Amino acid sequence: MNFKIRPATKQDCKEISRMIMELAVYENMSDQVKISHEELERDGFCQNPFFECLIAEVPEEHKSKEGFTIVGYAFYFYTYSTWKGRSQYLEDLYVMPEFRGNGIGKALLSKVTEVGKNKGCVRLQLSVLNWNTPSLDFYAAKGAQDLTVSEGWHFIRFDGKHLDDLAKGAPKN
Repeated sequence: MNFKIRPATKQDCKEISRMIMELAVYENMSDQVKISHEELERDGFCQNPFFECLIAEVPEEHKSKEGFTIVGYAFYFYTYSTWKGRSQYLEDLYVMPEFRGNGIGKALLSKVTEVGKNKGCVRLQLSVLNWNTPSLDFYAAKGAQDLTVSEGWHFIRFDGKHLDDLAKGAPKN
């Protein structure tokens, strides 16, 4: 199938927002999505963006049943390891179901990695739900290590009231 991978623009945020919701539905977490396309525009296309995004686009003649030509995305940002240095975190990699199996996911993953390598990143990290065997197998086939198994790391999160409480405890100097 003919497709291209390109950096997302501010004008793509409605389509990215649509696919974020599609991914959340697949992951049985649609009630967790609170972000709007306006927030994506603000946070990704400002002077110091919080994230970068690549999109997969097919020609008009291959558009989806619903009429979409933007059929996948890779959403990532940069982190830093005190042990290894520059790193990338892949928040989402998504391809619409009817376009899977055409190399789009692999192309998105490869392009994200190329962008990171060009910026001096020495690793790419991501999280996958434990029941998402197709994704676990996809990443494993590309050489990914499951750190939960090999090193015993746990992914930890603070949000909501607990995040507020932590911030309130900061020194006021």
